[in-house]
Amino acid sequence: MIEILDCPMPVTVQDAGRPGYRHLGVPLSGALDPDFLAIANALVGNPATSAALEMRLLGLRLRATAPLTIALAGACTAQIEDTSGELRPAAAWDSHSLALGETLIVGKLHEGIAYLAFAGGLDLPEVLGSRSTYVRAGIGGLDGRALKAGDCLKVGAGTRPNPLRLPQPPRPPDGPLRIVPGPQREYFTDAAWSRLLGDEFVISREADRMGLRLDGPRLEHDPARGADIVSDAVTPGVIQVPGDGRPIILLADCQTVGGYPKIATVIGADLPRLGRALPGQTLRFVEVGIDQALAARRQAANDLAACIAGMVPSGAQLDLIALYNANLIDGVIDARQANQP
Repeated sequence: MIEILDCPMPVTVQDAGRPGYRHLGVPLSGALDPDFLAIANALVGNPATSAALEMRLLGLRLRATAPLTIALAGACTAQIEDTSGELRPAAAWDSHSLALGETLIVGKLHEGIAYLAFAGGLDLPEVLGSRSTYVRAGIGGLDGRALKAGDCLKVGAGTRPNPLRLPQPPRPPDGPLRIVPGPQREYFTDAAWSRLLGDEFVISREADRMGLRLDGPRLEHDPARGADIVSDAVTPGVIQVPGDGRPIILLADCQTVGGYPKIATVIGADLPRLGRALPGQTLRFVEVGIDQALAARRQAANDLAACIAGMVPSGAQLDLIALYNANLIDGVIDARQANQP
């Protein structure tokens, strides 16, 4: 069991979401960054899609009401406070043990998002096959809402895993976001398409789990077609453009249908980057073909699998000072100094 002590920004329970219910009007939801979710779960021995806590912008404080094994995935600063008030670091990309009564303190997130996983997962009821929180409908998670101080969450039963660490965390990707033309590309002028590919856009403060509204050059609709369509299906990654010309990139909690023309779609391999994006961040776009998008998706899956396969026992690293002090046989040689006079 864990007790939430403080949540300065919304923290929600998320897993892989609810695929298969969009025809009923139920959004996918789930982790904005499924790669980080999978890594956090792997560090504590859980299946990749187990429910964890998704933190955005800022972390939280929680207390362990029973011994726990936890892991953080995402660039963040964290500490564990024991029952006597002593602090010890709790590095991201590593697993840690919390004793009864100890407090985990997660501070600022250096990227937009981080995940906190618990060995055994979070023992919450499933709604339509998922524990993901969808706040707008009040379903999933804990009472269908973001967490608040005083909430208690039950952690699933399971053996305490051997602690693992990720020695080479994923490097933040750079470069433009890859897109394919949308189903209503013809609703926009050629100049609008050129601006989308050639100019920079900035994520506005209108950013949440539903989508990111962008500031920058306006994308003009073809006057002969207008800025409205008969509502049709939308998915995470779609870039829709309302009448004001300001594009909106839809994310995991987006609606299932929409009436704005869709100029493009961000490819699946780049969706985790949108989950990490912050207000004020600059975005650029580049067009790719369907074959390139599918190849990128396969490569992303392979990269994630290799990342997880590269995990090592926590604390497994070469400590030259310890080797010198141990005085094994006649000593050790530091390869960095072997060729120095």
